[in-house]
Order: sequence, then structure tokens, then C-alpha cells
Amino acid sequence: MTDIDVAAGQENGQGQAEPGIRVLAQYIRDLSFENPRAPEALRQTGAQPQMDVGVEMNARGRDDGYFEVDLKLSARASREDGPLFHVEVLYGGVFQITGVPQDQVEQVLLIECPRFLFPFARRVIADVTSDGGFPPFLLDPIDFAGVYAARQAQAVETVGNA
Repeated sequence: MTDIDVAAGQENGQGQAEPGIRVLAQYIRDLSFENPRAPEALRQTGAQPQMDVGVEMNARGRDDGYFEVDLKLSARASREDGPLFHVEVLYGGVFQITGVPQDQVEQVLLIECPRFLFPFARRVIADVTSDGGFPPFLLDPIDFAGVYAARQAQAVETVGNA
């Protein structure tokens, strides 16, 4: 169990709690690694693999007042002669959010909380690809604010087209 105080939620002298995010737990919920053409796919060739990377974030409230946040990362590598590997991790965390206005809680859950989870999920992917016989696959940092904005724009567009 991890216990990281980003902001302690201390009162600011005016009786209001300072905004704070506290990581109460983090864990692998689901992990999948496929190496369908091993050992032939492990041979080095001059061609760089084509990479397809995906990211999803979800959050939900819990009965105890905390929040669960899931960060799903996937990576698929292939070359002209076929697939190399497919890895997917669903990495979760339990968070305590304090002092954040209700209209900003969603942004905190889908931008800030995934930022805390990302380095750990990234390491899982690097380790499992390395254990699968490939060089460690290190995901580039993700702009979670940009992903959130794109998700919001897509939702508005979907509602506008309905």
C-alpha cells in the first residue's frame, strides 16, 4: 500500500482545506502479454516495428468516500511479416481527494490521478516486454490533460451529432 501526500489537506487559516490528492493504494488489476510468434519474432531485423499505443482512463466513486482510478495502457508491435507482441495493463489506484471544488473533481481524477499511476504502469510494460525477450518498451510520457480535453471534445461532438 502506498501513502503519498501531494498536499496534506491542511486548513489554510480561513477554515478551508487546501486541495490535496492522497494515493491510498495502487495495484495491477489485469495484465496480458502475447508473444504469438516466439521465438522467430525475437530475431533482430533492420526494420523498426510499427507501434500502436492506446490509453484509457476511468474513475468511479466508492461507498467509503474514496475514488478508484483505472489507467489502461496497451502497446502492439508488428512488422511486415506479422505481429511481434501485444501488451496490456490495467493499473489502478485508490485516491482520497480533499479540498477540490465538486466541478473540478472529474479533472483531478482523469488528469492528476493517472499522472501518479503512469510511471508504475510504464515500468510494468517495460519489464514484461523485456521478460518476453524484447528490448524494454518504454512508453513516452502522456499528456493526460490533452487526452482529457480530446475526450471531452469527442463527447460534445457525439452529443451534437445525436
